[in-house]
Amino acid sequence: MAELRCYVFLDSLQPQFASFLGTVAQGFLPTPGQAALFVEINPGMDIMRMTDVALKATNVTPGMLIVERQFGMLELHSHEQSEVREAGRAILEHLGLKEEDRIKPEIYTSEVIRNISDYHTQLINRTRHGDMILPGHSLYVMECAPAGYAAIAANEAEKAANINILEVRAVGAVGRLYLGGEERDIDVGYRAAEKAIEAVTGRVVKGR
Repeated sequence: MAELRCYVFLDSLQPQFASFLGTVAQGFLPTPGQAALFVEINPGMDIMRMTDVALKATNVTPGMLIVERQFGMLELHSHEQSEVREAGRAILEHLGLKEEDRIKPEIYTSEVIRNISDYHTQLINRTRHGDMILPGHSLYVMECAPAGYAAIAANEAEKAANINILEVRAVGAVGRLYLGGEERDIDVGYRAAEKAIEAVTGRVVKGR
């Protein structure tokens, strides 16, 4: 039986995060304002069947379909929230699971680095897929598990504050989020990111 690691619904993709997905997704790209669903399961190859179920049941569009050594991740989106929710319902029904069977995410790292140096910004800017960070700005870094929940952290941070999304890694053993911006904006944005993760319900898995 497949393990539901991540199941998270985003009601409205924010402009930066939607645009960021366009730099990393290899499927059909989302646009701002669309609803989205991120699903991660184990074993990874089972995500192929979940994709088939969702696309045959609804009129959603797949943005990402990633199969790793252990986990599989799927992102779906649509202008209609009802379509995305129905796709999720079809996936859960096929798995014989409920939304609350997902793993409750855990934050491993949540840190603000203030007034970063010019050399530090160069290192970050060389590896990011999103916006750039400037010397003197504040940098926020989060690491969480399961990885897919980094998506809702990024989206909710952008809703709350005028931050720059530098990088979102929502696939793999852990998820990572990098935000940049003025100190006052980062202080609001990172709290929204933490709150989004902490609000997700699910089963608690120890020793991950």
